[in-house]
Amino acid sequence: MSDEDSGGWQLTESDPGVFTELLKSLGVPHIVDDLYSLEPESLEALQPVHALIFLFKWFPESPDDEPGVGAGHYDSDFPGFFAHQTVNNACATLAVVNALGNIPSLHAGPQFMDLLNFTAGMDPQTCGMAITSADWLREAHNALSPPSSISLDGLDLPKKSEEAYHFVVYLPVLGSLYELDGLKPYPVRHGEYDGSGEGWVKKAREVIENRIHTYPTGALEFSLLALRDDPIPGMRRRLDALQGSAEDAEMSDLMNKISNENSKRERWAFENSSRRHNHIGLVHALLLALAKAGKLDSAKADAQRVMQERLERQRAMES
Repeated sequence: MSDEDSGGWQLTESDPGVFTELLKSLGVPHIVDDLYSLEPESLEALQPVHALIFLFKWFPESPDDEPGVGAGHYDSDFPGFFAHQTVNNACATLAVVNALGNIPSLHAGPQFMDLLNFTAGMDPQTCGMAITSADWLREAHNALSPPSSISLDGLDLPKKSEEAYHFVVYLPVLGSLYELDGLKPYPVRHGEYDGSGEGWVKKAREVIENRIHTYPTGALEFSLLALRDDPIPGMRRRLDALQGSAEDAEMSDLMNKISNENSKRERWAFENSSRRHNHIGLVHALLLALAKAGKLDSAKADAQRVMQERLERQRAMES
């Protein structure tokens, strides 16, 4: 794929609010949460987890390259759903679709279910082309991308190489852990997992930690998200069942958890609303007003001073 082959798909952020809003547009009653740790306690608090979405810095490689030693092996007979990434910038939504397509008894909106049924039995390349050709899916994806009113097209500026990031999915399929990467020819099978205890997430932790260890110490070129059930309906059902009982401590704990979840959704909604708004006009108007009032130079100096102080504090913390 060329760097310009985006097919109208725009870049999206690795943010749980963005992914959750995308799931909502697909009619899927799940959410996505940040994972700051792979410790059992962190994962247990999010159960049931259906998939882990891993973001990492991407380096070009041959599509025919086999996974490295200890990194699983290609499964050309993968029994589940798998689509290739056929256009740039679609990897976030494609990762979500590849995950959802392998969740048993998935509940979703009719439009998305029609798409999954239409692509059933297709080879990965054709499946990927069908998915990224769905105008409604592209529109749902782009609705969560920051707008840009500045275009450099036609200026014949020199091309700059930018760091590229990519999403892949880890999830269980028929007793084995799989890695679904739309840029690879086949899913990568990482072997069977023990169904007791933590189940597949224990195997996923080992695989992801081994992958993270391939980065330099202290590197931050990755993030991890968990695709999970929306916990609010279950907590509300449990709260209703406790009405009239003497379980005051559990009821108080549930009410606090529901309040925290609702606050998180409100924050996500605000952030997504901000992403849809183009702030360039506002910034231009503010700068123009400062210039007319003769305050632009002093505002610039103040901003530079604040930034310098912030950098100095950061260097002091790192030293």
